[in-house]
Amino acid sequence: MRLKDKVALITGSGSGIGKCTAIQFAKEGAMVVINDLDSEKGQETVQEIVQSGGNAIFIQADVTDPESVHGMIEQIIEKFSRIDVLFNNAGISGVGRLHEIEPETWDKVINVNIKGVYLPSKYTIPHMMEQGGGSIINMSSCIAEIGLLNRASYAATKGAVLSLTKSMQVDYAPYNIRVNALLPGTILTPFVQNYLKTSYDNPEEAIQTIKTRQLSGELGRPEDVAQAALFLASDESKFMMGSPLYIDGGVVFGKNA
Repeated sequence: MRLKDKVALITGSGSGIGKCTAIQFAKEGAMVVINDLDSEKGQETVQEIVQSGGNAIFIQADVTDPESVHGMIEQIIEKFSRIDVLFNNAGISGVGRLHEIEPETWDKVINVNIKGVYLPSKYTIPHMMEQGGGSIINMSSCIAEIGLLNRASYAATKGAVLSLTKSMQVDYAPYNIRVNALLPGTILTPFVQNYLKTSYDNPEEAIQTIKTRQLSGELGRPEDVAQAALFLASDESKFMMGSPLYIDGGVVFGKNA
């Protein structure tokens, strides 16, 4: 019960890594607030948690809309009086070389992946400051450290999130707020499956190619990232501040001969 009595908000937790993390947090004793634009998927996550004996509620909110996010945070504070863990997980993929990306597509990726970290953090941090601490986990990506074909907009946002994480940590360390980033490699989620479908003529062939760039020889699982998020959310990681945590199967620091 590493998160016993903690209140944890996870954005984009209707599916994929967010859902898997929410289930893991609930098993470890947290009251989990599920957030997603898709209310059906969000409620499914809640039901799965409750049926397993955990505690969760769903709040629909758009992480790119200030009023929507502010309302969500106030609702959580009104109900639970605190937020101990914020996992800024919501994000979308971006495909294409820079000159091929239309401005509206670029803006959408920037909005969700960067503003979607800024707004939940902006409205949560004052409460964490008042309560004497908390843990913020930002979803970056190993693409923040490497170059990758046809991923300009996505890479730009995930690099920004990593830099933002470090800056936030300097600002909020005096308030006992820890801010760390997750840098996954390719994790087989609905998010990645959609990217494969929109980026490759043969998604199955693409999966085999992607496997070769990871020393593990396999794609990651949502559970791999959820366990890392659990570590950052818990007191076990109390000496980690402003740190990037790689869950990439050896993409960044390894290379097959």
